[in-house]
Amino acid sequence: MGRFLILYRAPTDVAEFERHYVEVHVPLAKKLPGVRNYTVSRNISPVRGPASYHLVAGLDWDDMESLQRDFSSPLGQETGRDVENLERLCPGIQSMILELEAPEQSGTLTAGA
Repeated sequence: MGRFLILYRAPTDVAEFERHYVEVHVPLAKKLPGVRNYTVSRNISPVRGPASYHLVAGLDWDDMESLQRDFSSPLGQETGRDVENLERLCPGIQSMILELEAPEQSGTLTAGA
């Protein structure tokens, strides 16, 4: 499974960030055909380190190929360009692509499980 994880720090204008994120960005991202799950976490409670994130979003695809296909599509490119609008309201956005693994009972990890 492929996951795209996005970490949003405290916005300079919370109301405008939330409006743009909910009304513009999320609808764009949800149109990506391979997205299987889209989650948003707020009120993040850090276990270690300072509380430095306003919002964490995670999008899941069945596999890395589907994720890459969506990212390179015209809609994926449009969604990526929209992050520039969010970046103006929320400097320091971090994102990463993860290939998820599931631990087996034997203690080993299996890629793509």
